[in-house]
Amino acid sequence: MGFVFPRVLNRFSNPSTVVSWNSSIRANVAQGLYQTSLLLFRQMIQSGAPPDRLTFPFVLKACARISDVPALQSVHAHIVKDGLCLDVFVATAMMDAYFKCGLAGDAEKLFDGMTERDVAAWNVIIAGLFEACSIDRVFSHFRQMRVGGILPDSLTMISLTQSCARMRSLCLVKAFHCLGICIGVRDDVSVLNTWVAAYAKCEDLSSAELVFTEITAEARSIVSWNSMMASYAYFGRSEQAIHLFCSMSQKGIRPDLSTAVSLLAAFNHSEALFEGMQVHGLAVKAGFELDVSVTNTLISLYSKCGDVEAARYCFEYMSERTRVSWTALIHGYARKGDIEETLSLFGAMEAAREKPDVVTVVAFLSACSQTGSLELGRLMNRYAIANGVFDNVVVLNALIDMYAKCGCVGNARRLFDSMTDKTVVSWTTMIAGHAMNGDAEEALDLFSRMLESKLKPNHVTFLAVLQACTHGGFLEKGWYYFKMMNRVYHIKPRLEHYACMVDLLGRRGRVKEALEFISSMPFEPDGGVWGALLGACIMHHETDIGEYAANWLFELDPQAAVSYVSMANIYAEKKRWDGVAKIRMMMKRSGARKFPGKSIVQIDGKGHSFTVEDRNHADGLQIYEILDGLALQLKEQGNVTDLECNLGI
Repeated sequence: MGFVFPRVLNRFSNPSTVVSWNSSIRANVAQGLYQTSLLLFRQMIQSGAPPDRLTFPFVLKACARISDVPALQSVHAHIVKDGLCLDVFVATAMMDAYFKCGLAGDAEKLFDGMTERDVAAWNVIIAGLFEACSIDRVFSHFRQMRVGGILPDSLTMISLTQSCARMRSLCLVKAFHCLGICIGVRDDVSVLNTWVAAYAKCEDLSSAELVFTEITAEARSIVSWNSMMASYAYFGRSEQAIHLFCSMSQKGIRPDLSTAVSLLAAFNHSEALFEGMQVHGLAVKAGFELDVSVTNTLISLYSKCGDVEAARYCFEYMSERTRVSWTALIHGYARKGDIEETLSLFGAMEAAREKPDVVTVVAFLSACSQTGSLELGRLMNRYAIANGVFDNVVVLNALIDMYAKCGCVGNARRLFDSMTDKTVVSWTTMIAGHAMNGDAEEALDLFSRMLESKLKPNHVTFLAVLQACTHGGFLEKGWYYFKMMNRVYHIKPRLEHYACMVDLLGRRGRVKEALEFISSMPFEPDGGVWGALLGACIMHHETDIGEYAANWLFELDPQAAVSYVSMANIYAEKKRWDGVAKIRMMMKRSGARKFPGKSIVQIDGKGHSFTVEDRNHADGLQIYEILDGLALQLKEQGNVTDLECNLGI
């Protein structure tokens, strides 16, 4: 900027007309030289050249881009002085600048004072209020717009659809989709891209796919492909995401930053480290590895995949760290159970003047929930109180979840009972907490109280209720709540709800009925459903149905070892050693590997992980000497080891 600035000034040092000044200011704004643009505007005023309605929009844009509120207010004063505040073109640009400087209230006052409003003015107020998270005001202004006889356009539809998506309101997204078709914007690719993203956020992947297929191959932009890839990532459909990426590449469309972020997000789970590393390589090849959003996603990916060293490597080589960067790495160490390093990073984050916010606290607590790190969770509880975020409903929900998953259901319930503003998430979290801790009756009683409070349960609430029925063995109640979902609340059961019912039927010994129930499902059962049936077959010694369920699991995921091991246990219990040998051979051919289980023990704030036959711990000799003694005592008391350990699988 310092080198371009003098050249621009020399070229326009004595502009003779307003047109010359306007051209100079516009050229600098286009190049991103916003400070230069404002300096030129001041020189224009000093020269006596009168700014016109074409000058101010570019000057206002420069103020907005650098969030220079004093400069914005000064320009506003010039607009009033020159009598242009009632010009709809200038007033709209000024309103947009106030919104982008974070002054939504001032922007609304400007809008209210406008005597003439065109569709562009309405679009700015609707989009600005959406960015300011004033969703109710968005719809209020849209109603006023319609009453005033202004026909919405593509930009209106985009802002309204995004507002609906933020509310997770599928019915409103569909309503505005219909309106968009009626007013003729269905061929606008930007609107279609927004509909794809909105349907995904409202958890309607099939509708997102349908809209994407309606975009012609010629009309699809990189944003179209990225929106669909991000939708697959949101649903954890990594295979579909990579397939879509390959289709995009075959058509000669070059990936951009959003492509890299969407693909990385698709593999942002514990079982996709190898695929995530491949996408990392793709990002490096494309030259995106230094972008902060890509690096943040990489830190999150490696953290969630358990490779915290790789996450730390990415973090250390960042030239610019954001709050997201710190939060992602802290989450990784907390998941690992490393209290010492987690707290060290937390302190370093504050020292770097990146104050942890609600998102950081919730991510921290989420990691504690997943690892059972009660000590770490309690520390974060105290931090939330000391830093004024304890009363935030999202933080309270995360604390309830953490205490419940760490086995302190009493602490979780006391927090829940103390809440004055309980959301659906609050009730659902507490119901699930009671269910996972064996308090099935308390969970169902809490659900009844939730219904009495007039809050509408969602699909996650019903999943928690069905899990409570499963843990309590309440088959009749399970059927009652399963049917209630659709009949009363018009919530269509998902695969996970069907899996719960299969599990419940299986636990009660109704294995054949569970198989019939699977056959009546309106969609193809997944591994969770067949796995629940196979588990029931192990429990009730059902070899034939177990073989049927296992064969489906072998087909759905031939490299998942758990189905082979489960079927081998069924054969072994029946003394069918030929069956055990067959399973061992199938497992070898498929390349399936049984990874050893891992346990994490926290002592003095440090996490210690152990796997089967792992002798690498510094205190390994003492630890296994004690374990061998315990095993000997168990044997003397007549206890036998698990079959699974003796099958050689």
